[in-house]
Order: sequence, then structure tokens, then C-alpha cells
Amino acid sequence: MQRRQSSKTPKQSLQVHHKNQTDLSAWRKGGTTDSEKRVQDPQSSNDQKNDSKEDSLEQALSYFEKVQDRDSLKKSSVLQKHLATVESIALQRGLPPEGFNVLLNVALSGKLADTVNTRLLKSLIPASVIPETSVVSAVSWLCVSKCSSNIQLLFLRWLITVFDFIDHKEKLHAMYGFFFSFLQDEKLCPYVCHLLYLLTRKESVKPFRIRRLLDLQAKMGMQSHLQALLSLYKLFCPELVTITLPGKMKNYFKNSEGPWKAAINAVRRRNQQDSPVSQQLFLGTAQPQSRKRKWNTQLVIPASSTNRSNLEEDSKKSRVDLYSANETFPVEQLQTFPQLLQNIHRLEFPSQMGSVLTNPLLLHYMNCIKDESIYLRLYYWMGQTLQEECTWCVADNSQYEEEFKDFLGTIYKTECFLQEGFPSCEEFLYKSLPLWDGSCCRSQILRLVSWIPLSNFSEMKSHLYDPLAQLFFTSSLYFKCSVLESLKELLQNWLTWHVIQLDSESDTRVPSSNTTLSGLVNTVAELINFVGWISTVALRLEKKSTFLLYFILNFYEAVCDMYLRYNLPLLIMPPAGVFYPALLSMDSVSLNQLCYIMYRYRTNLVAAKENEQSKKKILQFKFSSQTYQQYNQYIVAMVGCLWTSTAFQKDIHPQGLRMDEELLKKTAVQEFKTSFNIVYHPAMMGFAVLFLQQVCPEDTTFNFSLIKGKMWNWYLEYLYTQGLKGLKVFIESSINRVSQASHSEAGD
Repeated sequence: MQRRQSSKTPKQSLQVHHKNQTDLSAWRKGGTTDSEKRVQDPQSSNDQKNDSKEDSLEQALSYFEKVQDRDSLKKSSVLQKHLATVESIALQRGLPPEGFNVLLNVALSGKLADTVNTRLLKSLIPASVIPETSVVSAVSWLCVSKCSSNIQLLFLRWLITVFDFIDHKEKLHAMYGFFFSFLQDEKLCPYVCHLLYLLTRKESVKPFRIRRLLDLQAKMGMQSHLQALLSLYKLFCPELVTITLPGKMKNYFKNSEGPWKAAINAVRRRNQQDSPVSQQLFLGTAQPQSRKRKWNTQLVIPASSTNRSNLEEDSKKSRVDLYSANETFPVEQLQTFPQLLQNIHRLEFPSQMGSVLTNPLLLHYMNCIKDESIYLRLYYWMGQTLQEECTWCVADNSQYEEEFKDFLGTIYKTECFLQEGFPSCEEFLYKSLPLWDGSCCRSQILRLVSWIPLSNFSEMKSHLYDPLAQLFFTSSLYFKCSVLESLKELLQNWLTWHVIQLDSESDTRVPSSNTTLSGLVNTVAELINFVGWISTVALRLEKKSTFLLYFILNFYEAVCDMYLRYNLPLLIMPPAGVFYPALLSMDSVSLNQLCYIMYRYRTNLVAAKENEQSKKKILQFKFSSQTYQQYNQYIVAMVGCLWTSTAFQKDIHPQGLRMDEELLKKTAVQEFKTSFNIVYHPAMMGFAVLFLQQVCPEDTTFNFSLIKGKMWNWYLEYLYTQGLKGLKVFIESSINRVSQASHSEAGD
């Protein structure tokens, strides 16, 4: 890195900004100040036992503030003592805000050896917030030739990790050009890009910066961190960035968190146990907050991004000048929907993007204002948090499963609100499903699966279908039903997205690059075929479970209506391994469901055939003759079973019921031909018994042969009154009844 010389002396840089400091003595007592005494933890008196350690911290900070000579760590016992004190207190409780100015300045001033500076930087664990002035003062040391490149790199990594802990960021935004100038250092470039990615606003995008990034890309090649910054620039100013960039969100940046992330989480948990108000102090809010970990603390809009003392003044001013183009409206003041409408073009989203998930007003804003930078920032934050905090990916996180469930549930609710899935969730699912045991956070994970955006089949097969199938076949019946329900919702979400695209082709927020109609048809077809395959196997494994069959038929209720209801030129019949178990089911609900599904298949196929013949096609696709052929085979089997009692003779499906009469006679069933009509069918026999009890109460033999002629018609009407609407529409649409009298004559 080229360093610009500054007239600033080290002595000046090490001055402590006392006006921005908090009361160290209050921090020593457990983090209570005058404004917090009313909510003080009754157990805070226990912190008095640590007074000696906190006195040592004051001495250590005083020592590092005044240190001038380049002391050797091995030879100076005083340095060893104070360094160990800082490390111990930082790991145990975190450092108070005023400690950062002292430690950052001494670490970046080059007064001490790199070994000491490295340990100091790794000890910068915040107990609450980090003053922006301390960070600005530390950044100024990068202008002079004092610290080594390794220390500079470590400082940038720390700054990225604790970015959301900085109380204000206006001065950091003002230093955007300063950070941008460091891109020329190849070693620092990935981390500088990461920091710029967090700081970038629309006004940050300038033509000369785009040219500089393009020059660096030409020099270094297609680096992911450069692509990330260029992608963000293109979202803000597409007219300035004309090159083609990868459309799908990836993990653009290296992991910058080093030793700080785990230490921050440990300090947060320890402080929450010691004091119930630590959470609200950390967020700078007056309302009590839930004791949650990082993912849930970031779901609340922090008041730290705006000067709280000026909020009331800004609010009054905003009522006078609501539409000023030069001012932003802080989201902390956004309380009502009218406020959102009045200030919709002046909102600036918080640095902690996780707070958007639980704010309905900001979600409404995202739906109305198609600002891709907001989505990109949210995707990045969510992807990082999901992968790093995943319960079954991080061994020591198992005890926080409930909190992780809440976080996943919040994401699912947000996806439902926005009616689209997050690419970062898709990436998380693809990476974690192979490691998932199918038990931890089951309902939350399967709900997220239902919002996976459209992708090409090869990607979904390897990342979704294959790991899901392994869990599906080896898990319980209830897990199988949950998976089928999730895949049904996934299909419906895809189909609904397709309808929305037809209604509004101007929508640019597309879940994936696979947006063509042929791509959609192929992807949906593969999903249906996948469900058909696992359903066939599952019915064999679960011995034709009625409970499982219900969820399978629910899925095909969505499939059978895709042409008319969703304008998708695709119909796929259920496999024989699903159709025949449903047809021969002993449960009337399954049989009724199958009848309704076949009725809707017929309605859709007739409409498609009419469109083809009249040349008034809605879409440019034709159903294959195989679809019509398979439907006809199934109809022959159903009518033969339920109505004409000829299924064993006329069923022509390769996996159907056709059997030789001699073989049937060996079964010793007397009336084998009528075994599956609407009277003798195992699923319908209960209705036949109840019907005979009403019609012939004196007959206790239950002679089913009496149900013929006029009584056959009465029996049908009786079935219709029992809620078998599927059976009713199937018979009326698919069975040609010449006349009511024909049955009477046949009976006579």
C-alpha cells in the first residue's frame, strides 16, 4: 500500500475523545448508567467481585495511552501484565466504548511490535457499541508509514466484522474515497472491496471508480470481490456499468471474522445472563428486547445509526419539509403507513439489514420500490448469517436450536410477505441439506424449501432432490408427509410466480435466470416426476398408508389444474404406482380425491384439445399423445371398476388390473367382477350398508344385490349427499348414462 505522509503526530492521534466516552465506572458496575438504573438487574451486585480486574483494566488503558517506547514483550513484565489484562477482560466481558480509541491508536501507531499489535487487535471485543470517532482516528493512521501491512490487513478484517457495532457511520461514509484508494494493494483488495460493499450508497458510484474497478479486473482477472462491488454499482447506476456480470448471488467475500465472531457471541451470552438490559443497551433502544443471539438482535432497528438527540428535531423538521430531496428520513422514526407514503423516496435503510425482516413497513417499501441494492444487501447479510450460525453445521450451536428456529421462521414469514424466495436461503439449503439429519428445525427447513426460486434441473437434482430423497426414504411416515406438503407448496409458488409474470412482464426481480416458458415447463415437469417417483416408492415402504396417500393426492390436485388455473401448458398424469393404490384404497376420502383429480384432468385436457383444434391456442405448446393415452387408460380402469364391473377384462394399462378369468376363479371370490363397483368397493361398502339400513330397515341381511334399477339411482343420490363431490363430478363427466330408465329396465 502506498501511504500518504501526514503532518499529524503520534501524540495527537493518541488523544482520547472524552466527550464521546461513557462512564467507565458504570461499566465496571455491570454496565449501568443513570438512565439505566430503573431497569438494573438485581443480581448486578455480584459484579463487585470483579472490581480488582476492572481496576487493572483502567491501569492497562492508562499504560497503553501513555506508552512511547517500543518495549519488548519478552523483556517488559509491565507490558505482559497489561496486555494479559486487556485480553482477559475482553474475552470475559468485552471492552467498554472508551477503550477502543486507546487500543486502536496504539496498535496502529507502530509503537509496539507486531506481535503485541496483533494481540491487541484480536482483543477488541465490544461489550456494547464502538464509537465512530475511535474508528476514524484509527483509520487516519493508515495514512502514515507506521504499521505493517499485516496489521493493516488485520484491522480491515476487524472493521468488517464489527461494522454493525459502530454507533454512527456518517464519517465513515465520508471516507469512502479514502478506502477506495487502497484497492491498488492486491493483498488488501479483497477486504477493501468488502468494506466498500458495506459502505456503498448511490452517491458513491462515480464513473472514475467504475473505470478503476474495470482496470483492476483486467489486471487481476475475474475476482469475486471485484464482481461484488461492480454488481452493486450496476444496481445503483446500470447506465454506467455496461458489462455483463453473473446474475446469481454467490459468496463474494472471504471470511473476515477471524477470532472475533465467536468471542463476541460468547461475551453477548455472558452479558445477557448477567444483566437483562444488556440487549437494549447494545441496541441503544429504550424498549425491552428479547434475549436472543446475533441473528435476533439484528432483527430490531438500532437507534445508533442516527443521533438520538436529534430525532425529535428531525421529526419536527420532516413534518415541515416532507419531500426534501436532499434529506433522508431515518427509519427509527417510521411508525405508521402514512409516514411511509409521505417519505417513501427519502428512506435510508439501516446498516443492520436483519432489522428489515420484522418491520412490515420496510417490507412494504421493498415491495413498492424495486431497489436492487436493498435486496443485495439483505441477501448478503442473510447468507452470511445462515451459513455461519447453522445449528447442525457449527458443533457448539446445538443448544441454540430454538433461537435458530425462530430466525428461520422469521425468514419464512418474510418470504411469504414478499411472495418470493431469497437466493441466499437457496444457497444455504443447497449447502446444508446434505449435512441435515432431517430432525433439527424440520418444519422451518421444509418451509424454506417451499420458497426455493426457479433453477435448472441439474442444479436442483444434485443439491435438493438427491439429499432430500435420501432423507425421505429413510425417515418416518410423518417426515415423508411433511416433505410432500413442502414440495406441493413449492410447486404452487412456482405456478403463482408464473401467473404474476404473465400479468406483469415488467417485474425485474426474477428469482433466477431460468425465466423462459420452456425452462419453467421443464423445471416443473422434473419436480412432478420426482414427486411421482418418491411417492411410488414411499407407498410400497409404508404399505399403502392412507395418511401418506392423502398428501400425495393433494400434490396431484395442484398438478391436474395447471393448464386452466395457471396458464401453464403442461399436464403430467400420476404414475401407476400412485393411481392404482388410490383406486383400490379402502378409504373413501382417497377414492373421492382421485375421482376429483381425474375430473379436473379431463377438464384441462378437453380445453387443451379444443384450443388445438380451433387454433386459438393460449400457449405455443401441445400436450403429447402419451398424456391423452395414459389418461384414457386410467379412465377405462376407473369406469370398469366403479361402474361397469369390467376392470379385470378391459383394463389395458401395463400395470393395470387385467387378469385371466381362470385365475380370478381360483381366488374363490363369488362375484369377482363386481368387487370394485360403487356398491362392493371396500371404500364404499360402508355407505352401501347405511343406505340399506335406511331403505330396507326390516332387512338385516344387507343384501347388496338389491341396489339396482331405481334403487341404484337412489343410492347415487345418497352418496352425493354424503360429501362425495369428487365422485359426483367424475360420474357426471366421464360416464355416459343413456337414460335414467335404462338402469330401471336393466334391473327389471
